Amino acid sequence: MTLDPFYPIVDSSAWLKRLLPCGVKLVQLRVKERGTEETRAEVREAKALCAAAGCQLIVNDYWQLALEEGCDFVHLGQEDLDGADLAAIRRAGIRLGLSTHDDAELERALALRPDYVALGPVYPTILKKMKWAPQGLARVTEWKRRVGATPLVAIGGLTVARAPGVLAAGADILSVVTDITLNDDPEARCRAWVEVTHNKQQREAP
Repeated sequence: MTLDPFYPIVDSSAWLKRLLPCGVKLVQLRVKERGTEETRAEVREAKALCAAAGCQLIVNDYWQLALEEGCDFVHLGQEDLDGADLAAIRRAGIRLGLSTHDDAELERALALRPDYVALGPVYPTILKKMKWAPQGLARVTEWKRRVGATPLVAIGGLTVARAPGVLAAGADILSVVTDITLNDDPEARCRAWVEVTHNKQQREAP
């Protein structure tokens, strides 16, 4: 399956009800600070909503719940990797996306043959305090050279205006959080993201 070039990250299925009608075909559910059963309910509803919309759902962190609920894609940060049962994930046929921020993390990720590699933050981000400086477009280009055919997801401080430059630098997929969730009109912003990423895809089509 080819991954869509636009990749929003949301913290609830309520966001999916708003954004899926805007043309989203790849999304990550990142649930934080909720109990296991509440998280399970979110994963279950997100899975149903995405299935109905023809959207690929990626579950952040909760690989056990993803396995139990029959999801087929998880995203793990470097810290999450330490406690994950990668053999169980692979046996279940679950696809895997991994975060990277530096050379050591990239080498670790590529050794696991993930279905995509994420690099961030490309630009300064307000989402959370990061111990890594902004990576910049040159690092995007370097990472793409190193990951080869593996899809490269760029994340961190991305905006619609910055999207063409990040795609030109080598990113295959652009991931956003606050540029949509903090926008005055999230649905309109989401549609703008779909348009800018898919226009590039159309230009490159044979």
